Amino acid sequence: MAEVSAALVKELREKTGVGMMDCKKALAENNGDLEASVDWLRAKGLSKAAKKADRAAAEGVVALAAGGKAAALAELNSETDFVARNDTFQAAARAFADLALKNKGDLAKILDAKAPSGEGKVSDMVTSLIASIGENITLRRAAYLDVKQGAVAAYIHNAVADNMGRIGVIVAAESEKADAAAEIARKVAMHVAAAGPLALTEAELPADRVAREKAVLAEQIKEDPKAVGKPQQVLDKMLEGRMRKFFEESVLLKQAFVLNPDLTVEAAVNEAAKAAGAPIKITGFVRFALGEGVEKKVDDFAAEVAAMTKS
Repeated sequence: MAEVSAALVKELREKTGVGMMDCKKALAENNGDLEASVDWLRAKGLSKAAKKADRAAAEGVVALAAGGKAAALAELNSETDFVARNDTFQAAARAFADLALKNKGDLAKILDAKAPSGEGKVSDMVTSLIASIGENITLRRAAYLDVKQGAVAAYIHNAVADNMGRIGVIVAAESEKADAAAEIARKVAMHVAAAGPLALTEAELPADRVAREKAVLAEQIKEDPKAVGKPQQVLDKMLEGRMRKFFEESVLLKQAFVLNPDLTVEAAVNEAAKAAGAPIKITGFVRFALGEGVEKKVDDFAAEVAAMTKS
């Protein structure tokens, strides 16, 4: 049998709800392969949550916790919107958001923290929720922002209860004038919810995302009838113009402000600073849209039967 790490055993336990020794044995039998170990536990009839763990959890809530100069978001996922409206589920999401605020959005620390229920850790509490509610539930991610002076404002879109909904945004604004910072930051948070920027500044856009966009636009130009026969310098200018538009659509400070499209977000913040009589600087934002990036798996009945019956 292969040697396996304690971290991998812990991950399998959190995913399946099975005891540590059984998880260790499953990993050893499957050379440390996590997914194969899940199937092995299923086949042995040991898994309490594995059947649910391979179902996509793309519903749920984004919960908010705020504390003046700091705020945090936590996304708790379920399989159905019905469960997302369950009081027990929402209470857990609210408690996890509070822990996100306390632990500065560090998901590993949150999962390892003492469960608000008083029994075990947060990771154990999530497993218990799976067992009691009967759906795959995951505490998927958390985020935190703070400022030394100024405010962190928040906005919840499509709210299902106080401080939780389908989209959560927090925006940090530094300024000597906290009230003015809070006011413009909340407006920017509403903008972020609607516009979905990829980064605060052009420099903060992921390099691979920029490169991919540039490659796509270059290919589009090759297919553009208007580009046929044009010299390379003209094609380069066309690409430059299209990349400029990409940055204007993707970078928060360059975007047209939703509440006043005649201004960019940066210009709107500058106007607020001028009115306040003190500089205001947006230093960061986080936008959680419920279930974004979650792949919805298609059930493979034949594969499931094979996994359940192999010895």
